[in-house]
Amino acid sequence: MKNRSEKLKRLVTVQRHLEQMAERDLAETARKRRDLAETIDVVVDAMGSASPLHAMFSGHYASQLGRLALKDQMLLDIQQGHETRVLKERAKGDRLEENMKDARVLEDRAEADDAIYDLVDQHVMSKSPASGKVGGS
Repeated sequence: MKNRSEKLKRLVTVQRHLEQMAERDLAETARKRRDLAETIDVVVDAMGSASPLHAMFSGHYASQLGRLALKDQMLLDIQQGHETRVLKERAKGDRLEENMKDARVLEDRAEADDAIYDLVDQHVMSKSPASGKVGGS
């Protein structure tokens, strides 16, 4: 049967994995926002261009810029959700790890106490053998 600290150690491992997954989701969302920012910059540059070709499509660029800004806001909201999730997963992992350490200290203390009790029992048993009581009086 596994002791409490081993069970908590497994939970810490799982929790750290969940934290890593949340961090990867956050990194992916941040990468998407960077890519989107580059696209927005290209559209803004095209809108500000003096080229007559770009001037013909200024209405299209304006609507595209609106959609891109909306998508950026959506990704920002998602990113903030991922940041919150990362913080929660990290806090859970830290709490589990602290509980695991406390459980390990308690288990070590219990083992040490048991070893001392065994030594005391052995010492008491060697001092008063049962045969001494029978033949003495």
